[in-house]
Amino acid sequence: MGWGDMEPRNGSTAGRSDTCFGVFNASDGRDTAQNSITSPWFSTAFGLIGLCSNLFALCVLLSSSRKLSSRARSSFLVFLCGLVVTDFMGLLVTASVIIPYHFIKFTWAEVDPGCHLCNFLGFSMVFFGQCPLLLGATMAGERFFGINHPFSRSTSISKRRAWSIVGLVWGFSCLLGLLPVLGLGRYTLQYPGSWCFLTLLPDTGDVVFCLLFALLGIFSVLLSFIFNTVSVVTLCRVYHDRESVQRRRDSEVEMMVQLVGIMLIATICWMPLLIFIVQTVLQQLPAGSDRLQMLPPETQKMLLIYIRMVTWNQILDPWVYILFRRAVLQRVYPSLRPRPSILSLYPVLNPSLRRKLTAD
Repeated sequence: MGWGDMEPRNGSTAGRSDTCFGVFNASDGRDTAQNSITSPWFSTAFGLIGLCSNLFALCVLLSSSRKLSSRARSSFLVFLCGLVVTDFMGLLVTASVIIPYHFIKFTWAEVDPGCHLCNFLGFSMVFFGQCPLLLGATMAGERFFGINHPFSRSTSISKRRAWSIVGLVWGFSCLLGLLPVLGLGRYTLQYPGSWCFLTLLPDTGDVVFCLLFALLGIFSVLLSFIFNTVSVVTLCRVYHDRESVQRRRDSEVEMMVQLVGIMLIATICWMPLLIFIVQTVLQQLPAGSDRLQMLPPETQKMLLIYIRMVTWNQILDPWVYILFRRAVLQRVYPSLRPRPSILSLYPVLNPSLRRKLTAD
């Protein structure tokens, strides 16, 4: 997602606020947009890098999952696969609309007078944007309970159940993305006329949908931060506890390193956009009968900048798993020592229970 880098062509649509067009004046600042926006070849190469990165990460994940016997690690790989598939499809779907437009430079109002293509692109931006944030929070929660409450369940999450959870996240994000189609909010063409997204105008439906999207994303990032912080603290206690270490296991630390990397990328790429959406709609709320019918030029440009930042999330996510694996880290740092198992936190256990948990 986030391929908003085209030359605006549909200047005649300005002012048509009753449709998906008219949120910005495409005729204003056309030369500026032409000079400041990257070439189609750069955008194409940028998209291909993201697609190849996610495809490579998916192949590595599938190869690793076939070699694992640990159910905890297998379920974590399922969540990672869901994240990589989401990022890959997000880039593929949005690129299939944006890149052809970049080269053909068709007029949106003529090609899509019913706003069906715009609604589809806006839905894709919301769906493939919200999914990674929710999946990141889900993965952080699963590891939180796996590390801090290892005895509250007899077995780890199975692959089938993990895929069911991924499916629920996809279904929830799909429902969220369909809200404008069902009447809550609108998807509108955004500056510089190449992509569609939620509308930052003071209409009641637009404000509710914008706040729902932004606050849900902020909540997911904050929840990931809390879960991951507690899990990291627990693992640090395990690392310094030398008593009754029955078995050493690196996978717990490896998973947390990857989770923290995913969380940091999501925070850097997404939080500026989410906070910007909340600030923009709340600042416009006092508007009464003279409320805005078109986004100010500065708001349009800032939204484009933040969307470009979000695009990096889908490109950098796969490299977190590709680079931060034990096989790679041990080659870079051969002196890395195995970490103690989480079981070392609980030295007094029933022997049969310890054997069962160790096997899992």
